Amino acid sequence: MSKTQLDLMVPIPVRRAVRKLGQDIRDARLRRRISTAVMAERASISRTTLNKIEKGAPGVSLGNYANVLFVLGMAERLGDLADAKTDTVGLELEEERLPQRIRKPRQNKSGRKSSQSGQKSKA
Repeated sequence: MSKTQLDLMVPIPVRRAVRKLGQDIRDARLRRRISTAVMAERASISRTTLNKIEKGAPGVSLGNYANVLFVLGMAERLGDLADAKTDTVGLELEEERLPQRIRKPRQNKSGRKSSQSGQKSKA
C-alpha cells in the first residue's frame, strides 16, 4: 500500500493526533539530548523508522512507538490511553443501561425464595 493510499484511509483527527505524538516524542528526545542513532539502537529500530515515528507516520507499528516511549521513560502512560475510568462515553452508555428498579426475588407458596436458575426448590 502506498503512502498516499494509507493517508487517505486514516481519518484527519487520527493523523493529527499521531503527528502530535511524533512531535512530542522528538521534543522529549531532544530535551534528553539523545541522538537519533542512540535512540534507534535503544529502541531496537532503524533510524529510518525513528524518523517516521517523529514525523507521526500512521503506518509505523504501535509496538515501535511503545519501544520509543519506553526508552524515554513514558511507556506507563501508554497503558492508560483507553482506561475504562477515563472512558466517559462508555461510562455514560453503561449508566443508561442501569435498571430503573430492582425487585425482590419471588417467593414460592411454601414461603421460600425461588432459585435464580429456574429450578424448583425441593420441599
